[in-house]
Amino acid sequence: MKVLVQRVSDAACIIDGVSTASIGQGFVCLVSFQEGETGDAIPWMAKKVANLRIFSDDEGKMNLSLKDVHGEVLSISQFTLEADANKGNRPSFIKALEPALAEKLYARFNAALSRQGVVVHTGQFGAAMKISLTNDGPVTIMLERTENDDT
Repeated sequence: MKVLVQRVSDAACIIDGVSTASIGQGFVCLVSFQEGETGDAIPWMAKKVANLRIFSDDEGKMNLSLKDVHGEVLSISQFTLEADANKGNRPSFIKALEPALAEKLYARFNAALSRQGVVVHTGQFGAAMKISLTNDGPVTIMLERTENDDT
């Protein structure tokens, strides 16, 4: 499981010209699952995202979490994080989890993140989305967790 976390001051998801979700301060989380994953990493990842201390405190140090600043999440399914571009110029996506299962795991991740006390807004799985955001910092962190990692 991969989650690319971008700290933002605002973000929105637009589908067919209509804004379907928007947030102020918080994270845009691009979420992907790899072939063979069952969702065992979801609880760990949700807790990590909710408690990741990358917002500035009064002294300018990255010391505050999403929950500390009452930030929200715009969660976007992003199978292209599983791209393999090592050979040739056209990325291969064969490592990405099959869409029907990925959609279920994506919903489970969003629910787990909500249970952490975070307000979660989502894109639409499989839709052609336009994501607008204002990076804050910018701060962008890739979180990865395999199901074999110790919890």
